[in-house]
Amino acid sequence: MFDRHSGGENAVLVHIELPDSHNKEDKDEFVDLVVSAGLSIKAMVGGSRQSPHARYFIGTGKAEEIKQIVEEQNADVVLFNHRLSPAQERNIEELVCCRVIDRTGLILDIFAQRAHTHEGKLQVELAQLRHMSTRLVRGWTHLERQKGGIGLRGPGETQLETDRRLLVDRIKNIRKRLDKVEKQREQSRRARKRGNIQTVALVGYTNAGKSTLFNRLTKSKVYAADQLFATLDPTHRQVELVPGQRAILSDTVGFIRHLPHDLVAAFKATLQESRQADILLHIIDASDIRKEDNIEQVYKVLESIGAGDVPVIEVYNKIDQLEKVSPKIEAEYDEHGRVISAPNMGTNEVSHKIWCSAKTGEGVELALQTISEQLDIDWLDLNLLISPQNLDIRSELYNLHVITDETVVENGDMEVRVKIDAGDWRRLNRQSDNRLEQCCVGEIPHFGIEDDWQS
Repeated sequence: MFDRHSGGENAVLVHIELPDSHNKEDKDEFVDLVVSAGLSIKAMVGGSRQSPHARYFIGTGKAEEIKQIVEEQNADVVLFNHRLSPAQERNIEELVCCRVIDRTGLILDIFAQRAHTHEGKLQVELAQLRHMSTRLVRGWTHLERQKGGIGLRGPGETQLETDRRLLVDRIKNIRKRLDKVEKQREQSRRARKRGNIQTVALVGYTNAGKSTLFNRLTKSKVYAADQLFATLDPTHRQVELVPGQRAILSDTVGFIRHLPHDLVAAFKATLQESRQADILLHIIDASDIRKEDNIEQVYKVLESIGAGDVPVIEVYNKIDQLEKVSPKIEAEYDEHGRVISAPNMGTNEVSHKIWCSAKTGEGVELALQTISEQLDIDWLDLNLLISPQNLDIRSELYNLHVITDETVVENGDMEVRVKIDAGDWRRLNRQSDNRLEQCCVGEIPHFGIEDDWQS
């Protein structure tokens, strides 16, 4: 439905310094975005203004300069590191006689390249349609009237109205399909809650190393590369934090400053994973000189999507690129040895700061250890007496890696000590027709949740 470049097109980049923080962007990040999109950079046009020009955003003189550079470089596209209005985009296109794409359009194009799953493609198309719908009002004024004459008169509506109606119908259709996906995700989340399996969502600025750390923690092979938005589609994997304790890790889409609102709205179902996670693992590129600004941008996005109250563990990644920095955990404790959570640049509270390298594996075990300590799981430390008739129960306990000690007594029974979370206990007890509960020596402590395994 959308005209996409085939890669390798010649591009002229435009970056203007503005005092307004709302329009202020990073030039180096802009170059990274263009490279990630697969374009060939032929020239960079810079400058500064106190405020955007109404017609061209950059002023008439600078617009003429860009026109000349486009002709000299035989450029195919002009990319702006700013959000242009539909009218500004059309005015510049008429002047330079080639395609003009603003920052939002560039990010949307990268997302379109990275989306591989059915859901991801739907989300990107929805964002593109939302973005295109704003361009129909002023950007496509040449469609406001249909041509007259024999055989060319329309059926009563202008071409612009027809295009708008088709866009609205398509947006409604995609929304319905994404709503169905969101309901399926919600069912999966409820199932995890019933099983007392908690979720840890990896969040962070794009290219901070989330997917690399995700692969290291879960022993997976999710695609990871040194580029912006290398992975787009969300991925879930189960990980064993310590013997007998498991959690679900979710690798989410990377954030970026001034994340387009169309993308936030389209990726509602995906970002829901961050809102409903038990802990957020905020991955930070410790080697990036812009890390403080990037951290602030991430917390702004988390607050905007309703994840501002989820506890955070900050992971400073890529210490292999720093000198004299070793793996460590930073945390403050009170007189009782409890961790004191500290406020950050947003509303989230940070309990720990972990320094590690996902690439080399240094310090990664510290992340697993910290997650294990922070997750509020109902743990049971129990003694069991398992008879030879119940060896299937013992086998299941070994499969879960929850047996901490075992002794064989004279009559052939086995005294087994287990450390198991409440969800696994309830599930195994149901599967064994309450035989697991009958093996328990002593009173079973209260779970803190509904004791429905007895029913």
